[in-house]
Order: sequence, then structure tokens, then C-alpha cells
Amino acid sequence: MDFSYATQLKHPVFKVLAQHAAKEGVEVYVIGGWVRDLLLEIPSKDIDILVIGDGPALANAVAQILKVKKVSVFKNYGTAHFRYKDLDVEFVGARKESYQADSRKPFTESGTLQDDQNRRDFTINSMAISLNQADFGQLIDPFNGLADLEKGVIRTPLDPIVTYNDDPLRMLRAIRFATRLEFKIERSSLEAMTQLAPRLSIISQERITDELNKMILTKTPSRAFKLLQVTTLLEQFFPEMIALQGIETKDGKAHKDNFLHTLEVLDNISQHTTDLWLRWAAILHDIAKPPTKRFDKVVGWTFHGHEELGAKMVPRIFKRLRLPLDHQMKYVQKLVRLHLRPIALVKGSVTDAAIRRLLHEAGDDIDDLMTLCNADITSKNEFKVKRYKQNFELVAEKLKVVEEKDRVRNFQPPVSGQLIMDTFQIGPCSEIGIIKTHIKDAILEGDISNDYTEAVAEMLKIGASLGLIVHQPPAPAE
Repeated sequence: MDFSYATQLKHPVFKVLAQHAAKEGVEVYVIGGWVRDLLLEIPSKDIDILVIGDGPALANAVAQILKVKKVSVFKNYGTAHFRYKDLDVEFVGARKESYQADSRKPFTESGTLQDDQNRRDFTINSMAISLNQADFGQLIDPFNGLADLEKGVIRTPLDPIVTYNDDPLRMLRAIRFATRLEFKIERSSLEAMTQLAPRLSIISQERITDELNKMILTKTPSRAFKLLQVTTLLEQFFPEMIALQGIETKDGKAHKDNFLHTLEVLDNISQHTTDLWLRWAAILHDIAKPPTKRFDKVVGWTFHGHEELGAKMVPRIFKRLRLPLDHQMKYVQKLVRLHLRPIALVKGSVTDAAIRRLLHEAGDDIDDLMTLCNADITSKNEFKVKRYKQNFELVAEKLKVVEEKDRVRNFQPPVSGQLIMDTFQIGPCSEIGIIKTHIKDAILEGDISNDYTEAVAEMLKIGASLGLIVHQPPAPAE
């Protein structure tokens, strides 16, 4: 069947490419993701240009015509790139590839359009549109990628064993595309992925984690994790999450499948945030349940302390997965450690002191913590969920009231260590920490207000109890 997409190729980049190619007698095509997204009617700003010949040379010539000043050339890969207005345009010469068993980096040599389409990962990414004068706008689709788009299928152009064995990263890309586009992966492809899952060992962790993060940022990331689990790919790099799966029953008492629960929490939170690290907090919030699981004949299954152990596991998991070890890791660690606190308030009586302590510990992340805890309310009992969420709204309202009244989010005690030293004429010592901690606790418990005058009075009282003598009375509040 003859397809023409000439009317969709009106951008100046395509016009200049076509004219210059005709002038120089060079074959040129737009290929890959831009073509796929055009057919799916998804806006795309990334254009891959395939040249039967020298890609960088064509890039430099076209850039000069378009008055683009900067062209990045990557000689090792035979590619070039420039940005024109709102588009990223990449040029590559057509090539064929061959692989060695211990590397995903291929040996390449110049090839034909067919050679280049053969080496592509999926049929939906193998389609090309001609920019040549004789057949401008014609779709070249040797593997029926258009039909796969219409059916919503991820399929490899060649035997999936060959495609995935050559470059195992393609297995993760298959899952990412299936998740993002809400497509199915062809059965033979799934079987090949399961068979070749151990081949993921030749891929750098940075590459694996980059694909994983893209899956996590999709609309329904649980779909990706279920595919990773069923193909055994997940256990190759994230064994802690695999350990969450399964239900154990003892004396007629069972616990829920914490793998499926985690995915439900992840999907819940994804409806309210696109923040990658808040989604990671959802993934890791129950990560320590397997090592803390115990059975009690009276209460059944318990996971005491899983929030504290989970927080301790976060740095190790982040380090292994090559995730950032700075403020993002500490943010996730904090949310994992605190994730039971708001839910505990829902279950019990909500005191101002408990609210103040939660506000102080969560600081500016209190809203994200509440989002996580709200997403963590999962049950097949609709009445139970509704009651929990109503109580949760009461806690959220109480947080606002106490914060406005007591101003304890991220607060530091009004009395500084320097003031304590000046007042009692002492140097650095343990008594300073004792006084500051006592004042902080007194404020959080509501015994005194978050106020300088009251804090100074408390300082003098505690100092006297420690045998300290006032040498320089503190100045009154301004």
C-alpha cells in the first residue's frame, strides 16, 4: 500500500534537506521516533535524519544553509547534531552492525537503508519517510511497523533472540515503550526477554537506571514493573523489590502481597505528582518489610521497624543503582522513615504535640509526606478506605492549624548556643546540648510557646537545675 506524508513535512528543515540532497545526489530519510510519533499524532521535537553516505557532512552543509552556528560532530559514531529553533536534529550515515558476545557496542560499517532498518530495535521505530525528490513523503515500512502501531504491539524487526542478544538494553526499552504507549509486547519477544534476562549483566548500571527512571515517570508505572518481574529482568538489578512479592499464610492468617501493594501505591501517587523522587519514595516505602517480617500468634504478621530499616537501606540501594547520593537520596530516606507517622495519627488521637513533632521532623517535605501516606491507603474494602481518607483529611487540617499557630516547621529553638555560653559564662560543653534539647522538646510538647521570652525563662530554669550560675543576664526580646 502506498503511503505519502508529504503534507506533514513542511518544516524548513525538511525543505532544505530535500533540496540539498537533490542537488548533491544524496539519499536522505527521516527515520525512527519522529516517524513513529507522527503516525501516533504525538508532537515530537527530535528528528533523526538517515543519510546514505556521510551524515556529518550533510549536517554541516544543511546547518550552513539554515544559518545554524553550532554543529556537534561525534566522529566515533559517525553522527552529528544541531538545534534549529525548537527542534533537535541528528544526522547519521546508514550502517550495518555486528556484535561481540561481551559488549553491546557494535562494529559498524557503511550500509544501505535496508541494513539500517534491520538494525533498529522495534518495527515501530524502523519506519522511514523519504525526503528524496522521486518519492518525497513516501513511507518505507519493510517490517509492517504501521500495522503494529495500529494493533498496539511491540515487536522486533528480526528474530527477538538476535535483537536482544545483540543489545540487551533493548529489552528494557521494549518495556518502556510498552508502558508509555500502553502497547503489548509480542509473546515471542517476552519469551526471548525471559530467556536472555541474565544478558543484562553486560549493560552498565547507569544505562539500566536511566531506562528504569523513564518507566517510573510514565502514567502507569506499575505496568513496567509487572513486565520487569514476569520476564525476570527486575531480579537482575533490584532483588530487594523482588523480595516483596508473595503471600504467606500461617494459622489461617495471611499478609498482603507487598510487591503488588507497592505498585498500587506507586500508581496512586503518580496521579498526583510527576516528581521522580517522590515516586521513588513510594517504591521504597515498604522495602524493608521482608527482613522485618515476623509472625505473632495473637496479632498475626508484623513488620515492626520496617520504616527505620527501610531508611537505612535507601543509601545502599541508591548507591548500587547509581542514583544520586545527595539531597535526592536524603529526601527519599526521610519520607521512607516517616511514612507511618501520619497514618499512626489517623489511627489514634491527634494531639498537638504529635503534630508539632511531625511538622518539625518533616519540615518543608510535609506536603510530600502527606501525599505519600494518602497514596499508601490501599484496601479492597471501600468503606475502610473512605473512613481512612476522611480521618486523613482531619490530620491534614490539624497540620495547617498547628503550623499557623506554633510555627514549628524547620524551627530552631529561639535560644542559641552562643546565648547559653554568654549567659552562664561557659565554653562548649554537654550542658549546652541538654538545655537546647530540653527547650526544643518543651516547645514541641506545648509546655512553652515558640517564643524568645518563654525560651529564655526555660533556659534559666534548666541552667539552675544543672548548677550553672548566671553571669550575664540575657537581653529582653526586642
